[in-house]
Amino acid sequence: MRFCRVQTQFVLSALSLTMMSMSTVSCISHHLAIARKGGNVSQKLLVADQQTLVAGIARQYNAVRDFSATVDMAALVGSSEKGELVEYKDVRAYIYFRRPSDLRFVGLYPVVRTTAFDMVSTGANFKLYVPKDNSFTVGSNDVGTMSPKKLENLRPQHFLEALRVKPVDPAVDRVIMENLTDEEYFYYILHLIRQDQGKLVMTRSIWFSRLDLRMARQLVYDASGNILTDARYAQWHSFDNVPFPKHIEIHRPREEYGATIDIVKMDINKGVPDERFVLTQPEGTTLKTLGTPGSEARGNTP
Repeated sequence: MRFCRVQTQFVLSALSLTMMSMSTVSCISHHLAIARKGGNVSQKLLVADQQTLVAGIARQYNAVRDFSATVDMAALVGSSEKGELVEYKDVRAYIYFRRPSDLRFVGLYPVVRTTAFDMVSTGANFKLYVPKDNSFTVGSNDVGTMSPKKLENLRPQHFLEALRVKPVDPAVDRVIMENLTDEEYFYYILHLIRQDQGKLVMTRSIWFSRLDLRMARQLVYDASGNILTDARYAQWHSFDNVPFPKHIEIHRPREEYGATIDIVKMDINKGVPDERFVLTQPEGTTLKTLGTPGSEARGNTP
């Protein structure tokens, strides 16, 4: 009998210690703090619904009528898989935008500050001047013809769709909201889906950081689901009382180039004159025509 009592007391003691241990572990796990990139341990994640995020995209888009920006840019041209990577560092660039779709983008080489590229788009057409190749290209923004010379694949439209995130169009866009939140990630994602020849295709995904509910990323897809543009946004800042990201990363996998843009100076809604969007062919350059550009692509004032 004594042995049984001792055995019983031993079992009870063991159970008691086990329960205390479990209680301690539960307490520790309950107060475990998760440190996420871009935030701190005490920062709470913000909450928003789909309607709020959709409205935020439209509000940001409509707030900007025009801008002039001086930026520092690093560009990576080529493919790592093909071993043909060329990096341009410390490129000073100037970007001019005016509604609805006028964009001028001039990039200068480091140190010497001579023109690396000069491109403009005033709607459906574009012009691109690359002094290094002595080439002047005109064409339609819809033309997907690739050049073996990577700089000739630059298009103003690629940068415009990254710098200006278009609002959701309720007439054609179906929106699915995803909450991607775990120990590492903290995003709301809006997936935009459209009908294309009887099939549902995803056209864009727009990511919002739950630290501040600002846009953090935009993915643009083709009809087969391949990524056309991967744009990332950080360091949102108020320029002339309009929020805009100071740091922008743009990747174009198909054309095999990417660019990192850091805004040095920016004026928003102060007007941009017509001459900023006029790019004429320099004498002695080789003219290349892609598609059938309209009259605005032949040097006329927009």
